[in-house]
Amino acid sequence: MARETSTTTLSFDLLVPIVGELAGGSVRETDVEELKKRGCNIDWYLELRQRGQPPTSGFGIGFERLLQFLFSIRNIKDVIAFPRWYKHCQC
Repeated sequence: MARETSTTTLSFDLLVPIVGELAGGSVRETDVEELKKRGCNIDWYLELRQRGQPPTSGFGIGFERLLQFLFSIRNIKDVIAFPRWYKHCQC
């Protein structure tokens, strides 16, 4: 997928009030020469790109952050099923 310039990426971050970043996603680089120029030396990955693998993309969403946003909860520790913090667990 073509980018406007070599200094930009095809990516996004979804920012919401209170929570901050809720989701993020991007399109993977498919240009083999660009990957080599940036220091990618993983042979099997470069070979996949040389053989014409179509562009791929994806996104991730933080489940706890989604709950925090939906229910207007200020502290994320209140929605984490098993919260842990410094010196909380004596193991």
